[in-house]
Amino acid sequence: MAAARVLHRGASLMRTRLLFQAPRARLGWWHPTHSGRGGSEVHGKPRCFRKGLAFSVLSYLGYETYVLISQSSMVHADDPSDILDQADYLYGSGETEKLCHLLEQHKNSDNAELLWRLARASRDLAQLSQTSPEKKKELTYEALEYAKKALEKDSSCFAVHKWYAICISDVGDYEGIKKKIANAFVIKEHFQKAIELNPKDATSLHLMGIWCYTFAEMPWYQSKIAAVLFATPPSSTYDEALRYFQKAEDIEPNFYSKNLLFLGKTFMKLNNRKMALLWLTKAKERVAHTEEDKQVQKEAQELLNSL
Repeated sequence: MAAARVLHRGASLMRTRLLFQAPRARLGWWHPTHSGRGGSEVHGKPRCFRKGLAFSVLSYLGYETYVLISQSSMVHADDPSDILDQADYLYGSGETEKLCHLLEQHKNSDNAELLWRLARASRDLAQLSQTSPEKKKELTYEALEYAKKALEKDSSCFAVHKWYAICISDVGDYEGIKKKIANAFVIKEHFQKAIELNPKDATSLHLMGIWCYTFAEMPWYQSKIAAVLFATPPSSTYDEALRYFQKAEDIEPNFYSKNLLFLGKTFMKLNNRKMALLWLTKAKERVAHTEEDKQVQKEAQELLNSL
């Protein structure tokens, strides 16, 4: 409770400031983004998980808060605004298990802001390396149920649509190729809705770009399966993917290492060597804050060597 009281004092100072952006882990069968951390929202806006994020938060909340929460095995709160503030702090600090414990106490809530955060937290717990395959599957489906409930409670929240799409993509790993392809239509619909509700969200634009890139390079055998199963199978082009990646970068330059990487990869597909070199170099030289960033740097260097 001491942690909750201290956090409450600091939360009002940063309620609208914690706007760190970037996506989170690979989003199911079409591998749209990163493996690792990224893709959070605070009050509906995406936030980037970086190694230095906790220190940015500390500039608002103070070291006392960090110590109290880090040493506490459980975090409690009752007021919805306090819960959201604590959830966002714990997310930014990488305290996945404590975050899940906090939000699971409110899993029967009708508050969409709580529910999409619970979906995200359940998903993040599923992605931890120590999570068993059985538990990962369970958490993946739980995350989808929370996201679905959030959508039922508030379809006007862009973050709800984003995380519903992400969670649908995740369950595709367990449901076979036909369901995966069918889900692709739903995923696209909700990413587009997220963009419609918040055109300035770089993360949603990046994810939509990944969707387009994935179907632009769909292997021939998957295309044949899709053509048999659906009169109009999902499809896209590299030009369409490029527009989304570029728009995301225009809105928030350098917000996510993989957006830089995919700009480079897309220009490669479009045979624009000059622009591919530019963006791949940016991806390689961007400071690595996460393990995913390091993987991006490695891939970017390999692609540069091939040009």
